[in-house]
Amino acid sequence: MIYNLLYGLYGNISFFNLFRYITFRTIYGTITAFLICFLMGPWLIDRLRRLQIGQYIRECGPESHLGKAGTPTMGGVMILFAIIGSTLLWADTKNPYVWIVLLSAAGFGLIGFTDDYLMQIKKRSKGLSARAKFSLQTLLALGIGWLVYSSPGFSTTVTVPFLKNVQPDLGFGYIFFAAFVIVGCSNAVNLTDGLDGLATGPMIIASITYMVFAYVAGHAGLAEYLQIPFIKNGGEMAVVCGAMAGAGVGFLWFNSYPAQIFMGDTGSLPLGALLGTIAVITKQEILLVIVGGLFVMEALSVIIQVTYFKLTGGQRIFRMAPLHHHFELKGWQEPKVIVRFWIISAMLALLAVSTLKIR
Repeated sequence: MIYNLLYGLYGNISFFNLFRYITFRTIYGTITAFLICFLMGPWLIDRLRRLQIGQYIRECGPESHLGKAGTPTMGGVMILFAIIGSTLLWADTKNPYVWIVLLSAAGFGLIGFTDDYLMQIKKRSKGLSARAKFSLQTLLALGIGWLVYSSPGFSTTVTVPFLKNVQPDLGFGYIFFAAFVIVGCSNAVNLTDGLDGLATGPMIIASITYMVFAYVAGHAGLAEYLQIPFIKNGGEMAVVCGAMAGAGVGFLWFNSYPAQIFMGDTGSLPLGALLGTIAVITKQEILLVIVGGLFVMEALSVIIQVTYFKLTGGQRIFRMAPLHHHFELKGWQEPKVIVRFWIISAMLALLAVSTLKIR
């Protein structure tokens, strides 16, 4: 909005030429999202406490988590407000990709909010049924996949990290592939959100990583030099990534151990969907397995645990799934689990960035 209002004035006032630069708008989009969360946080925490909207703790979870019961949740509201608000302020709102990612954020945020609302307000212990949640996510993701597929000039090829000459073209099937990426990432982040700041830290790291890829993909010269697909209008995704990172840092101020607020499904589902949508738009879909490797590990631990449990009639591979609970039950203190998982996420992000040169 600011870009669309002020950039046209640069002919009269040279200062406004700054707004044409994605780097400038990304920086201020990041700062704006951080300030929104930082300023909104105390009010929202107090409001949620007054409404008695507190975290429900499963009895089958680690005993150390029982003390978290009642901690305000649904903090994803301020994350979404910060991301959407900052994006509308600093991104080019004439860019169709901007509206696609905002639809992804708002749509998955609504699904998460409904789930949290049923659990916290209506006191349904499981919120939305798994079938209803997955069905809504799939339908929305297919719609987003179709919008991306229908974008002028968008390629349906898939970029494979480290292999510059391997780019399979999925054609119409790309819509289903995109939906798989978006839904998978959304649920993987949701499963990771089990400790104070555990999902928030890696989301910040992943957002910064895709900020780099979005900027490079949207710059014709850099994309050609690094031999990655050039995405016309794709550079604006860097502004969205900046808003995600800023909102994440602002939320982490209150979500770090010991957490004053949790994001709930209202935050984890749309954050994962946003990351998946940006990965699709920037043509770095498979790279998401590396950038979001921590989320993949958490999701796989649940899949492996459930499958093995059913095949063996009750035996387990992990002491508890998702994976972070396994290490808690092995005696790791919660802050140690969180920081070590952040370190893993940072190393995976560096590995992902290296694919720009290793091909």
